[in-house]
Amino acid sequence: MKKLETHYDVVIIGAGIGGLTAAALLSKSGLSVCVLEKEPHVGGYLAGFRRKDFIFDTAIHWLNQYGPDGMLTRLFDVLGNDHPRAITLQRTRRYKGSSYNYLLTNNPNELRDQLIKEFPADKNGIEQFFLKAQKIGNSLNSLNQIFRSEETMSFSEKLQNKLKVLKVILPFIPFISYSGEKGLNKGLKRFFKDEKLHNIFASETELIGCMVPVGWSYANDFQCPPKGGGQVIPQWLRHVVEFYNNVVCTQCSVKEIIVNENTAKGVSFVYKGKLQQLKSKYVIAACDIETLYEKMLPADAVPEKLKKKLQQAELYTSSVTISIALDCSAEELGFGEEMIHVADERQSYSSHHTGDPATTEISILAPSVRDKSMVPEGHGSLTLFMPALMDYSNNWCTMQDDQGSYIRGEAYKTLKKETAEIIIGRVEALVAPGLRSHILFYEVATPVTHYRYTGNKNGTMMGAKPGRKNMQSKIAHYQTPVKNLLLGGHWAELGGGVPIAAKAGTNASLLILKKENKPAFTALCRYIDGKITLQDLLANASFKPYDNSWVQPLTPAQKRAAREAAVLYPVPPVVEEGQDAAGE
Repeated sequence: MKKLETHYDVVIIGAGIGGLTAAALLSKSGLSVCVLEKEPHVGGYLAGFRRKDFIFDTAIHWLNQYGPDGMLTRLFDVLGNDHPRAITLQRTRRYKGSSYNYLLTNNPNELRDQLIKEFPADKNGIEQFFLKAQKIGNSLNSLNQIFRSEETMSFSEKLQNKLKVLKVILPFIPFISYSGEKGLNKGLKRFFKDEKLHNIFASETELIGCMVPVGWSYANDFQCPPKGGGQVIPQWLRHVVEFYNNVVCTQCSVKEIIVNENTAKGVSFVYKGKLQQLKSKYVIAACDIETLYEKMLPADAVPEKLKKKLQQAELYTSSVTISIALDCSAEELGFGEEMIHVADERQSYSSHHTGDPATTEISILAPSVRDKSMVPEGHGSLTLFMPALMDYSNNWCTMQDDQGSYIRGEAYKTLKKETAEIIIGRVEALVAPGLRSHILFYEVATPVTHYRYTGNKNGTMMGAKPGRKNMQSKIAHYQTPVKNLLLGGHWAELGGGVPIAAKAGTNASLLILKKENKPAFTALCRYIDGKITLQDLLANASFKPYDNSWVQPLTPAQKRAAREAAVLYPVPPVVEEGQDAAGE
């Protein structure tokens, strides 16, 4: 670990996308920053991992707002022109069941016309469904306009923002009440009389969930991770932070927020078994919110009412994720770039959501179709994803110790393997016959795994869900009850994913810049709101220059290919004038 200063302007807990985005923006604005991460690698859910010469992403299905004009791209442009670029998908989603197989592309009218041809009696309803979904997609495309938190706004800006929010949610309003088994069935009947059309959405829990993928496709806003996998995003952000002589320290587990007169003054953390302290003017917590409020702060620092609301918040599920290495390309097994959504329409509504591997919906990605650099030549990779709950089968046959850690014994390992084999069997039977014979190895992550590596309650993948209950409870917030302690990860917002995490990190940094560097705050707000250009922003003296010096590291497969090429085609010695090849 690099030698630390005794005091920083800002200490950030967690080196996921939220924490690193905040760190990079604050660094560019001239503040001193230290990021503390408990894991050996940065990235949080985007850390990825290597097995042999294969690279696997750990959490990305797809990305939004990361196209050429997306807010993520515009935000990263502020930090440097060398940032990783996402890849826009042409084929976005495949719906696969026992009796249907439909492909959604970035031209959803192709699927619309196919369904009309197969179900002519439902022509009007199909057209209306796709029309409404397109309006939702247009609305989602406007999310760039409401990127800033109202906590960063003036009174007049808040009024304008409420109008923007209203404009975004208007297309959703007619459909938000159609949730649950009865609500979904009623909502689908608004459009489709034929039950076979209902079957396509058998595993959805609400009507909006049926429409959003189609809407995103109309907006042409489905991206997959950059070349090299999702992990290159946090690697680049770390480089930016360290370029400004700030620090990102891994294997540092924060134990306590130092609080004096209800104001955050720094943190205590453990590194290699030794307890250390850092003083700071601000602390940004881009980590699990219950861990922060229940374990890192004095017992009376956070009102019990707020703690109770957080305990009762509706969260996204965790997952079982199976990362598979193949001895052949994924294309040879029939996979394309699209995500395949597998659901058995013959099952009951509830069976799709119990976490039972025999019945729960499955999503399949073939990352190597999109990015050959992640696997050795002639090989492929698959990621199988199933929503899962922490309490499945007695917390996955584990026990908890006094610290709340899950003890994983042989029963856990057995259940994990059995679960994986059932999921692989379903994929082999329905999507890729002969799959097992091409598997070199696979790795399995459960909700227990996700909890271990992120600390997120129940291993949740994305935190608190958008919805009436969480909105009314005001679950999402940036300002904590402790002065100068801000939230800067996905718990600061409802929803999840890379755009939400980056949004949270950006807004946390804005709240600090508002006090510590007003010109930078004003310029960044105006840029986010579309009132000034990138060139105008970068010309502002409040932002320190950056040399675009990041060089993306080679993947293990690329390194292997380079070694093999060097053996086959060694570089001949340079023969200087007057010498022969022997140097004489």
